[in-house]
Amino acid sequence: MEIDDKDLVVRDNPARERYEVSYGGQTAELAYRVDGGRIVLIHTGVPAALEGHGIAGRLAKFALDDARARGLRVVPQCPYVRAYLEKHPEYADLVASGA
Repeated sequence: MEIDDKDLVVRDNPARERYEVSYGGQTAELAYRVDGGRIVLIHTGVPAALEGHGIAGRLAKFALDDARARGLRVVPQCPYVRAYLEKHPEYADLVASGA
């Protein structure tokens, strides 16, 4: 599927507890749960038709930037988010101790 990057907009959908990108009738997501002053990043899912366009990275970046803006500590349960954090040490200060 050909994707125009400018059409990839990440949104917070608090009613469904997820960040999401919709394109071509498909939705990629990063599920989360807010627990007090922490946000638990649970799972990233990108449909096969949307893979290979950096959408998971956009979701992770958006979630981490949102956590910073909201003053939340991050608990990265999602393996993709953990790997993203290893590659982007500028977000290391957000990770909750013991996470």
